Amino acid sequence: MQHTPSSHLRRLALGTAVALMVLTLGGCAGQQGKKELTTGSIPKLSRPVQSMNATELAAAAESIGQAYERNPKDREAGLNYANLLRMTGRNEQALAVMQQVAINHPTDREVLGAYGKAQAAAGQLEQALATINRAQTPDRPDWKLKSAEGAILDQLGRSGEARLRYREALDLKPNEPSVLSNLGMSYLLTKDLRTAETYLKSAASQPGADSSVRQNLALAIGLQGRFQEAETIARAELTPEQAEANVAYLRSMLSQQGAWKQLAKADDANTN
Repeated sequence: MQHTPSSHLRRLALGTAVALMVLTLGGCAGQQGKKELTTGSIPKLSRPVQSMNATELAAAAESIGQAYERNPKDREAGLNYANLLRMTGRNEQALAVMQQVAINHPTDREVLGAYGKAQAAAGQLEQALATINRAQTPDRPDWKLKSAEGAILDQLGRSGEARLRYREALDLKPNEPSVLSNLGMSYLLTKDLRTAETYLKSAASQPGADSSVRQNLALAIGLQGRFQEAETIARAELTPEQAEANVAYLRSMLSQQGAWKQLAKADDANTN
């Protein structure tokens, strides 16, 4: 089946939105969402996982996986192992791990959130939406779960509902960069590139914004034809190896014949 350049970019952008949802669901309260791994009876890693290359991530997954095998009921080991499996692209295995963790911790909001994340990464979007909704509590709503729900709704093509969830998340956590980034990506998916850039610039300017936010901003700018500006952003605050990988990925998306021109035309139509 042949895809148009625009539909190809939509699928790539959807993949980015999934990645953002994964970041959003890293924790369920306070500063915990900024941690890549929870603490507990698991091996200590030599450095943060966000700075690891593919080989190092695979080694970390093997190390944490051994801790999980020793005690599959260990909550922290299961969460950390599933997280690393997702980061190395082993989504089906991550889902299987989280199914077991959820069985052993059926009322834990963080576990349910991570389970929903794993379901979404494995393509089980409707199931993921149900799991996220089960994790949410009306009397104590969690902004991370609101944003995660929005990311899933975006993947289901329900952009209006998704943006409502992002705005509800921002009411709970004003100016949160991951939510602003998700909102920007929502507009990118519907080809409103200028609005997407506005939200992504706001996200990138917030304290605590990470490199994934800036990579999404680079994508929105690059799709409007401002390639040099996009590459400058894509290279910022990364190791040379990471920067080259991100720039190569950005170029691969922007090299689709005429794709950014088609999106730019759609953007002009949206603003007229």
